[in-house]
Amino acid sequence: MFVALYRWKLKEGQEQKFQEGWRRRTEEIYRKCGSLGSRLHRAEDGTWVAYAQWSNRQDWEAARHVPVTDTEAPAMMKESVEMSYPEMLLEVVNDLTKPHSFSGPEQ
Repeated sequence: MFVALYRWKLKEGQEQKFQEGWRRRTEEIYRKCGSLGSRLHRAEDGTWVAYAQWSNRQDWEAARHVPVTDTEAPAMMKESVEMSYPEMLLEVVNDLTKPHSFSGPEQ
């Protein structure tokens, strides 16, 4: 299992716009690229963190080259971000999370 971790500082008042763009972009990646889904978090320090899970790094790398259909979604995110932090790429070595019944975005 492979995880990509992303972190941003958002412009004040842009939280809803960012969340909508993130949701739309994440759903497109889920549908078209085979990701295992993602979670968006707001950290105590005010930054926003997304955790995207993949079966393996190769699938994540391949997804980076798939054309974006909903071009408005990443634009919404970009317009909302004051600062992007370097992404962290993580190889899962132990997973003790409880499985849940998420079935993916609506088709």
